[in-house]
Amino acid sequence: MRLFVGLGNPGGKYAENRHNIGFMAVERIANDYGFAPWRSKFQGKVSEGTLGHEKVVLLKPDTFMNLSGQSVGEAMRFYKLTPADVVVFHDELDLAPGKVRVKTGGGHAGHNGLRSIHQHIGADYDRVRMGIGHPGHKDRVAGYVLSDFAKAEQNWLDDVLRGSSDGAAALALGDGGKFSNAVAMRVAPPRPSTGKKTPDTTTSPKKDTQKDDPRSAMEKLRDKFKS
Repeated sequence: MRLFVGLGNPGGKYAENRHNIGFMAVERIANDYGFAPWRSKFQGKVSEGTLGHEKVVLLKPDTFMNLSGQSVGEAMRFYKLTPADVVVFHDELDLAPGKVRVKTGGGHAGHNGLRSIHQHIGADYDRVRMGIGHPGHKDRVAGYVLSDFAKAEQNWLDDVLRGSSDGAAALALGDGGKFSNAVAMRVAPPRPSTGKKTPDTTTSPKKDTQKDDPRSAMEKLRDKFKS
């Protein structure tokens, strides 16, 4: 059994924020795979279903970002899971928009949601780091993550969410590489081959097999009109 946690802040005010991309990811998975309706539990919202042959519980903490660990810890203890069974989807300032990386363990890099989870279950859980880019200066970070995705960002955002859903079953089985490939196929699909062959420019030009004609131009013209 796996526990997929999406990080974000509850309420319509925050629904389209960059900080809520984790919520968006688990909501997309729930919709695409026909998970059970969301219900209130563990100081958050949960939805249960299966990905492949693996039972998965999706969790969106209602504690607000800074206290996410309370909800995650409660759910983990209820299902008798270990940190290795937990996957957290979260926004990542240090990755360019559209970039997604899977990571196990490590620090929280100042992310308040991860910091809270570290405090409650330790650091040995999996993370899906979903790049949102950086505003350029640390003083602008708070306003940036709590602002909505711009219209110009909707295409790559949709690709990331669809790719995350495509690879969710692989992620449930612990195959982070296959999950990452599924995201990449949406965000940067391979270009189709045109089927055209590149002209061969290495072939030597045909030699002129005609022998040199020693006649002058006037002689050639005269010979042409001879009867």
